Amino acid sequence: MSLSFRQSDILEIARVEGRVVVEELADRFSVTVQTIRRDLSELADGGKLERVHGGAVLPSGVTNLDYEDRRALNAEAKTRIAKRCAADIPDGASVFLNIGTTTEAVARALLSHKNLMVVTNNMNIANILAANESCEVVLTGGTLRAVDRGLVGPLAAASVRQFKLDHAVIGCSALDQDGEMLDFDLHEVEVSRAILQSARHTALVADQSKFQRNAPSRITSLSEIDSFYTDFDISEQLKIAFSAWKTEVFVTGS
Repeated sequence: MSLSFRQSDILEIARVEGRVVVEELADRFSVTVQTIRRDLSELADGGKLERVHGGAVLPSGVTNLDYEDRRALNAEAKTRIAKRCAADIPDGASVFLNIGTTTEAVARALLSHKNLMVVTNNMNIANILAANESCEVVLTGGTLRAVDRGLVGPLAAASVRQFKLDHAVIGCSALDQDGEMLDFDLHEVEVSRAILQSARHTALVADQSKFQRNAPSRITSLSEIDSFYTDFDISEQLKIAFSAWKTEVFVTGS
């Protein structure tokens, strides 16, 4: 579809922030809310966005976003989440980090930590932590997924199961409102499950955009996670569930 300059800008805002709001766009572009609604409808008809109440979000489905788009999405929020998570990992700990742009942010937040051992199936994380001379980095085996430099499949999962580490920090592609953690690739899901089963303390790092997306493969429930780090003020329904599950929730500020 041919996009107007305003529609192109709207799409770029959605890629960066995860969603767009009608009233905010109307103020930003000095047009009526009816004009913005027409823009969003046309973008939705073209498969560029999905309409939601009050605005639109990036489309969900069975295919994930491009990795560079994901890295740029909510980058500042991911940095805050990562710093809060890293603050709970002491020097001298052993840590799993899986594939994901938020776990990469956690790796950057661990650069000043001392005497860590990090096991990962993410080559980007290995490259990041190579700058920390006191950090021992172990890469799992597995099949290389060139798009994000992740190692996946049975060999990666079997490699993970050789360890029992202090902490596991994982990301996911989507979160249901009932607390189900979802992803797009069954081979990646297999590795994430192995990581969670091989750690003494488990943590999920996920920004608010994950609540606005869907994915077809289930990793596990947040009821199985010890700590959840996010930038999103979660629903009352989930707050009640987290209390029952004894899952600690840490919400970062703006």
